[in-house]
Amino acid sequence: MNRAVLEAQLAELPIAQYVFFQTPELEFSPRIRAVCEQECPRYGKSWACPPAVGSTEDCQKRCLEYPDGLLIATLAEVADISDMTQTLATRPAHEEITHQAAALLKAQGLEVLGLSSDSCALCRRCTYPDAPCRHPERMFPCVESHGIVVTALAEKYGIEYQYGGNIVTWFSLLLYREKAD
Repeated sequence: MNRAVLEAQLAELPIAQYVFFQTPELEFSPRIRAVCEQECPRYGKSWACPPAVGSTEDCQKRCLEYPDGLLIATLAEVADISDMTQTLATRPAHEEITHQAAALLKAQGLEVLGLSSDSCALCRRCTYPDAPCRHPERMFPCVESHGIVVTALAEKYGIEYQYGGNIVTWFSLLLYREKAD
């Protein structure tokens, strides 16, 4: 990977902050996954969410098969941050930036496991559990579905995420490795 080239390309994207890290630095917690099970209406309804992504242990093992990662954060401003409809309406822009950053890594010959901000929203209705995912190459499971405490990584590297006011911070993780021959 040519990191200088990659960083120049990342600077062209509307990414607020990013950091490279090694995956053993990721903090995994079953409590994060429990939030999915107890509070998320997408639990059991999407290939990007539990239980479809596998157990927390399976997710951790999968993530650690990629030695390196890139954390990206994007920002969006809304009129009323307490209005979930407004907040979620800013997510597609973040997802597109995540796909662009993943494409930059892939263009450098890397294999990428992308984890993003929420349950997949590519299809109006997910095929889970009746049929395979229609877009596995574009679907990024949610970071929390893997039990990752993304704020711990952000704090470790000084990535700001509580701006106050009506600023929404979105995170994605792009885990990568050299392609196997």
